[in-house]
Amino acid sequence: MTQPLGEAIRDHFERRILAGDLAPGARLPTEQEIMADFQCSRMTVSKALSGLSSAGLIERRKRAGTFVARPRAHSMVLEVPDLASLVAARGQQYRFRLDRREEATVTEGHLSGERALHLVGVHFADEAPLAVEDRLVSLAAVPAIATADLASEAPGTWLLHHVPWTEADSRISAVAASANEAGLLGLATGAPCLSVERRTWRGTEPITLVRQVFVGDRYELVAHFGPGAS
Repeated sequence: MTQPLGEAIRDHFERRILAGDLAPGARLPTEQEIMADFQCSRMTVSKALSGLSSAGLIERRKRAGTFVARPRAHSMVLEVPDLASLVAARGQQYRFRLDRREEATVTEGHLSGERALHLVGVHFADEAPLAVEDRLVSLAAVPAIATADLASEAPGTWLLHHVPWTEADSRISAVAASANEAGLLGLATGAPCLSVERRTWRGTEPITLVRQVFVGDRYELVAHFGPGAS
């Protein structure tokens, strides 16, 4: 599926900003320069820049130009992990099994009213079940995921590679495995597990809602907070 040109322009600058290629305060090319580079109309460029502005990534100053926004201060940051990378870093073999894939209209939460791709699967480490994942991804925000090969690349990994997020919140709690979760994880019903629920946005646009239930003794969540943390 060919990506609309406006989305391609937005993604081009979004990735450069989030990768650090364009530092905070750096000036972006003028609209005329972007039009020439991408061979497109001013309206297409303006729409792409408006999306970046709404996401809090750039500042458009009248008669001065467009600049990369300076990051806001946050007291604590918890990164969105890539389970494939974490498992590999432990020297284990990673695998994801996609069990369910369907489109649905979300009725509650930050994706309420959105048409979403509903994905359910299991993460494995050395062929032992590590976590059950239940995920909703907005099709309006991420239309390309509708045709993505999520059997060979886990949804979370695919999203981290293709859709940079600007805001996220997480909820972590101890839970007892439900009958369905226990069956997928090879546990007894009611076994202790760790639940991680996460919501992400790109600016004001909701991206995904995911709940991962981990086998209690096979996963640990480590974060460092302090004045020097980045």
